[in-house]
Amino acid sequence: MSSLLSCFGCCGDSEEINTPSANRNAEREAAGTKNEQQQKKVASATVEKEATLEKQKKEAAPDQSRRFKVLIIYYTTYGHIKKLADLVKEGLEKSGNCDIELFQVPETLPEEVLKLLGAPPKPEDPILTFEQHNKLAEADGIIFGFPTRFGAICAQMKAFFDSLGHLWQKGSLNGKLASFFFSTGTQGGGQETTAWTAISQLAHLGLLYVPSGYTFGSEMFSFEEPHGGSPYGPGTFAGADGSRQPSPYEMQYAEHLGKYFATVIRRFH
Repeated sequence: MSSLLSCFGCCGDSEEINTPSANRNAEREAAGTKNEQQQKKVASATVEKEATLEKQKKEAAPDQSRRFKVLIIYYTTYGHIKKLADLVKEGLEKSGNCDIELFQVPETLPEEVLKLLGAPPKPEDPILTFEQHNKLAEADGIIFGFPTRFGAICAQMKAFFDSLGHLWQKGSLNGKLASFFFSTGTQGGGQETTAWTAISQLAHLGLLYVPSGYTFGSEMFSFEEPHGGSPYGPGTFAGADGSRQPSPYEMQYAEHLGKYFATVIRRFH
């Protein structure tokens, strides 16, 4: 009898012995429920964050339907810069969102001097007169093209920049995008220094310089043939007598500038 009671007693006490284990199970279940709730909160927050980012992305996305006014303003003696200007224009046109106008800056050399230099007739693109300077103020971007003179921008382009004092005074060009392309007689004739002298002109006018960087690709590092251009922009070698014509590489780089500038101006606006 006592043995049976002992057994019953043991059985009865077993519930008390197992109580801590039951508590642990309950704690585990509660912890699991809590973790599940936290995971749901994290997932919900992640979805909400992604939705917010997507909304911000759409709001910040450029208007693909907008068109931009871009001027290409250049000076050329032997026609090299004119060739590059046309290719820059082609690149801009391929973007599909730019309205482009080409202008030459006024010539400062007398006709007799140009004949002595053996310069061909000027291109048919119109001369940008003082009365038309408002076109710069109306443009979204401006790309300048010029040859070098003793390692700096040529006198004709410098004279043009000097004539923009009235726009500088009003701040009419502040915040507009600008870039350039250039030509030199030789490799050491100013492929980089010419660009440097142009940057100072842009800075004083408040124009925002858009360098090409190395966006044209691996060919910029090639030594297979001499070529103009640099991270500052496309360039070409004209030769000491102006007889060398832009190479395929130099022409492709000029077109690339147009495409790249169109991309930047779309992002900027």
